[in-house]
Amino acid sequence: MFDLILRRATLPDGRTGIDIGIRGGRVAAVEPNLPGEAGQEIDATGRLVTPPFVDAHFHMDSTLSYGMPRVNRSGTLLEGIALWGELKPTLVQDAIVERALVYCDWAVARGLLAIRSHVDVCDPRLLATEALLEVKKRVAPYLDLQLVAFPQDGVLRSPGAVELLKRALDMGVDVVGGIPHFERTMADGAESVRLLCEIAAERGLLVDMHCDETDDPLSRHVETLAYETQRLGMQGRVTGSHLTSMHSMDNYYVSKLIPLMAEANLGVVSNPLINITLQGRHDTYPKRRGMTRVPELMAAGLTVALGHDCVMDPWYPLGSGDMLEVAHMGLHVAQMTGSDGIAACFQAVTANPAKLLHLEGYGLEPGCHADLVVLQAGDPVEAIRTRATRLFVLRRGKVVSRCAPVQAELDLAGRPGSVTFTRS
Repeated sequence: MFDLILRRATLPDGRTGIDIGIRGGRVAAVEPNLPGEAGQEIDATGRLVTPPFVDAHFHMDSTLSYGMPRVNRSGTLLEGIALWGELKPTLVQDAIVERALVYCDWAVARGLLAIRSHVDVCDPRLLATEALLEVKKRVAPYLDLQLVAFPQDGVLRSPGAVELLKRALDMGVDVVGGIPHFERTMADGAESVRLLCEIAAERGLLVDMHCDETDDPLSRHVETLAYETQRLGMQGRVTGSHLTSMHSMDNYYVSKLIPLMAEANLGVVSNPLINITLQGRHDTYPKRRGMTRVPELMAAGLTVALGHDCVMDPWYPLGSGDMLEVAHMGLHVAQMTGSDGIAACFQAVTANPAKLLHLEGYGLEPGCHADLVVLQAGDPVEAIRTRATRLFVLRRGKVVSRCAPVQAELDLAGRPGSVTFTRS
C-alpha cells in the first residue's frame, strides 16, 4: 500500500511509462506498471516528472523591494549596491519577512523547493539576518532555505564586518560568503578570501563567495579561492558565484585557471539573467554580456549551476522565481542549444545546485524525499522551451501546489479547437 502513486511518468533521463510509488514522504518504488494500491493516484499521462528546481544563488533579503527608495536608473551593479546601502537603514524586520514569504509562495508554485540565499551582514542590527532566520523556520515544512553570511560592503572594507559575520554564523546562518572584488585593493580581496575560508574551515561550514563579478579581466580572486580550498582541504565544499571576469580573461590564463578550479573541485554558479544585465555597462560595441564560461567549466568536470540571483530588487526589475526562465536564458547566452547542452542546462537548475547545497535525499531513486514536480512537457527540452506549467508540486509526498494545464482555445475554420504549444 502506497500513500500516492504517480502513474505513466516520463523521467528526465528519458525513461517513459514509469510509475512512482510514495510512502512516508519518500520515494518507495520507481518502475513501470507498479503493482499495488494507493490512497491517491495522479496520472502524469506521459508528462515529465522531475525532482524540484533548486536555486543555488539568490538574495531574499532584498527581493520584491524594487523601487525602494527609487529605481536603478543606470542599471549597474554599483548603483544597485548604493541603493541597497540607502535602503538598509530604513528596513523593517516584519516587512523583510513578509516579502520573503511572498517570494517563497511564488517559488513553491514554480516547483522551486530549495534556495540558497545570501543575506547582507554589514548592518550592526543584523536585521535581515534575524528576518531570514525566521523565514527559514517558517518555510521549513515546504521549502529548504539555506542562508549565506554575505558581507555585501566587503568584509575588510566595512568596519566591524568580520565580527558581524561571525555573529550571524553563531545565530545559525549556514554558509560563509564574501565579495573579494569589492574590497579596496586586489591584495585586500585576496586576504578576504583567505580569512573567510579559514573561518569556514574552523567551523566546518560551506563557502559560497561572490567572486570576480566584474568586467575586469585582471580580477582573479577565483584563483585564490581555488588555492585556499586546496590548502585547507575543503574540496567539494566551496562555490564561486558569478565569475563574470572569466568572460573577459585572456584565453591562455583561463587554460591554466580552469584546471586549478577542477583540482579544487570548486562549485560554480552563473546567474545568466543578472550577469548579462549588469555586465558590459561600460562597453560600446561589441558589448560584452559577461556570463562566465559555462560549457568549458562543465566540460572540465566542475559542477555548474544556474541561479536566479535577483527578483524585483535594486539590481533587477523583473523575475518570478521561474528556474526554467533561468535555464532558457542560460542556454542562449552560453550557446548551448544542442540536445546535450539543453539537457545540461536543465541539470543546472535541478541536480547540480542540489549537489552544491549538499541537499540530503534529493532525486528520484527509492529512498529519496518525495519532492517532485509534474510539468506540462514531455521532456526537459520541451520544459525549457515552453517554460512549462507546473501541474503538480509535491513536498514529502503531499501536493502543495497545482495548476491547470495551459491551453488556448481557437476558432479557426478547419483547424483544431485548441493548442497547448507542445507537439503531442
